[in-house]
Amino acid sequence: MKPSDHSNANSHLNHPLAEPDCFKSGLSPVSSGGQLTDTGALKAAQAFSFRVPPVFASLIDWQNADDPLLLQVIPSAKELIIPEGYTQNPLDEHHYLRVPGLVAKYPGRVLLRLTGACPIHCRYCFRRHDSFGDIPKEMGEWQPALEWIARDTAIREVIFSGGDPLMLANGQLAELSARIAAIGHVRRLRIHTRMPVCSPGRVNDSLLEWLTSTNMLTFIVIHVNHPAELGREGCAALGRLADAGITLLNQSVLLKGVNDSVDVLEALSEKLLQNRVLPYYLHLLDPVAGAAHFYVDESHARQLVQGLRDRLGGYAVPRLAREIPGRLSKKVLEGIHNTG
Repeated sequence: MKPSDHSNANSHLNHPLAEPDCFKSGLSPVSSGGQLTDTGALKAAQAFSFRVPPVFASLIDWQNADDPLLLQVIPSAKELIIPEGYTQNPLDEHHYLRVPGLVAKYPGRVLLRLTGACPIHCRYCFRRHDSFGDIPKEMGEWQPALEWIARDTAIREVIFSGGDPLMLANGQLAELSARIAAIGHVRRLRIHTRMPVCSPGRVNDSLLEWLTSTNMLTFIVIHVNHPAELGREGCAALGRLADAGITLLNQSVLLKGVNDSVDVLEALSEKLLQNRVLPYYLHLLDPVAGAAHFYVDESHARQLVQGLRDRLGGYAVPRLAREIPGRLSKKVLEGIHNTG
């Protein structure tokens, strides 16, 4: 569906830093001749635009080229290097597109792609090449998806995804979720979003009213990769959600130069737990074209998770996982000696 306009639900996104022109505005990790004005970086930005909302931008050290938040969003000439095995559709997601907007890969749950819009463009996003042409533009166009869900009585959970589903207005979200809740066998609603942390103003009274009014058990899965992303405003937004009774989970992507150390991952888990968010998944990088420079090999990833287990209680250690097209679930990787 079309994202809400800036005059209502997403007024907090006014003046996002976006498009290659911003590279000339002085927001650079170096004063001149750095990666923002590099020809390769500009080409990368033309292929997948630069976009970061003001709150997230305020947490970045723009003068530090190795800032872990900057690395997640800044276009780089490295994106133009496409090793063998890296593709534009690494999860073969469109193979599981049953009707417009509905992806059914795993038993018991379906994913609805509500919008292609997102408040922030993460350079490692596995949907960075997606045209999102399948997404219904109007509420009535969701009828085939609703009928598909109604026919499959094994479905217990519906996942709102995107883009970022919270780019839609609360009224749109409330209307669609009400129609889903009317399907008797659907019990849970899961929302995957970056908004509470990167654009915390989105967690407003109207959003909370919708979330607490549905009769479905509601989970919000946020996406935080580094503890520095959890600024004061983001933590306050998470607190509002937790106070409203929403179960909060986090999933991260293991990224070279960003969070590929036990110290960083431990600090992230600790800060998440302090904000009533349970560490959920630590994903190995999906092999999407343009993101190979973020890759951390599986052996090192296993060592990192073992290091976390040596320091934290089990509930504080996210599950290391890889998504493999065709499997009925994510492949969870446990232990430094298990190579299966």
